[in-house]
Amino acid sequence: MKRIDPNRLLVEKSGGMKVDALIYADEKMAGQIESGAIDQLRDATHLPGVFRAIGTPDMHFGYGVPIGVVVALEDYIVPAAVGYDINCGMRVITTPMDAADVDIDELAGSIARDIPLGEGKTNVGLPRDKFEVILNEGMRGLAEVAGGETGRVWEARDSEQEKEDIECIEENGAMAGNYRAVSDHAIQRGMKQLATLGGGNHFLEMQVVEAVHNTELAEKFGLREKQLVVMLHSGSRGLGHQVCGDYSKRAQKASGDRAPSRDLCFLSVHDKAGQDYIGAMNAAANFAFVNRQLMTVFIRKNLRHHYGDMPLPIIYDVPHNMAKHESFEGRSLWVHRKGATRAFPPSRMQGTRFEKTGQPVLIPGSMGTASYVLVGKEESVESLYSVNHGAGRCMSRTAARGKVTRKGKVLRPGKISDEDFRKSMEGIKLICANRHMIKEEAPQAYKDIDHVIRIVVNAGLAEVVAKLRPLAVLKG
Repeated sequence: MKRIDPNRLLVEKSGGMKVDALIYADEKMAGQIESGAIDQLRDATHLPGVFRAIGTPDMHFGYGVPIGVVVALEDYIVPAAVGYDINCGMRVITTPMDAADVDIDELAGSIARDIPLGEGKTNVGLPRDKFEVILNEGMRGLAEVAGGETGRVWEARDSEQEKEDIECIEENGAMAGNYRAVSDHAIQRGMKQLATLGGGNHFLEMQVVEAVHNTELAEKFGLREKQLVVMLHSGSRGLGHQVCGDYSKRAQKASGDRAPSRDLCFLSVHDKAGQDYIGAMNAAANFAFVNRQLMTVFIRKNLRHHYGDMPLPIIYDVPHNMAKHESFEGRSLWVHRKGATRAFPPSRMQGTRFEKTGQPVLIPGSMGTASYVLVGKEESVESLYSVNHGAGRCMSRTAARGKVTRKGKVLRPGKISDEDFRKSMEGIKLICANRHMIKEEAPQAYKDIDHVIRIVVNAGLAEVVAKLRPLAVLKG
């Protein structure tokens, strides 16, 4: 690797690499990137039709390609470069209240009673025909689906607020889905999982706006210091996982020994299998948009129950596991962002409410650490207007927690002691589905989010608008 400047490394083209690869990392961060992740980034440059391969500051080893990567291809699409949790993404809901005026413990407990935490949980179910509408139309089909449905989420749903929300969701929350391209098994896994958080690194946090760095933009996004906001991180649950698994098998058959590695298999977007994957991926994305929307309904319901009727707009909803058809340098590309967030500047947001500001960018830390709201910049075209999606792991889940049974029997201790974990979460209300596994998501298992954001800013990829600090964390 060759260092270009203090925040950029170039993995120079060699062997079968079709292009150089770029990594955003300073000297300290470069030392935290596993060699296996760099090898995976190199593998991505062997793909057919590759235009660019980029590692973001939170890059770490993943399935097929690293997590924290942007891969742009002409004519090909790669399930592994989207990942298993299709349209895993972020959303921030603002409130008019100061955090100090809210009983955080009470609010967190109340929300946790409405939104199930953890893997395999169910909540809002729909008949098969209505569920297919969600897969095909996403947020655009939600009003149609809601008709005739009864239950807490439908009674609390605000159709006028929903119209405003749609304007603040990437792709307006509706992509060209094709439920017929989704396997029956995937549909069965997802049909009762709407309005569930999931496990792993998914979370729901009550946060306080600790600092505003750009007053003008913060005001336009509805942010101010000391304000209570709610951040939500979740995706397409079992449905998206099954879609990736189904099409990874089809990609292995289609690409055969032409694939750079066993997991990095590809599909032509001009073949039926490739078109089917795009339709299924978009269907899973639509599910995830609606999943976050229905959780937002429950969050608003609880806030209004405790503190009265009030406006509770969202800032933005942005995916970080997607492939999008975009144009750069006159070329038509499938831009895969896996563990990477789109960060469009004003020029790419024309015709939206963000055409003068640029797209809000939501980058969380780990639980117990800060999160950030940023905005895209014109200068970041080099990264295809992309930034990292979080802090990025620096320790595997097993290394962090040790080997522990689901019932809590410690077979091998982890690197993070109970005392270290307790100290890292001091002053933060924690509600989790499995306290025996929670240390795998401890702050110590992740890179320093403040350091990661400095690299983003110093590399000119995005501008910080505000810094948020967690007060309560709900985890799977």
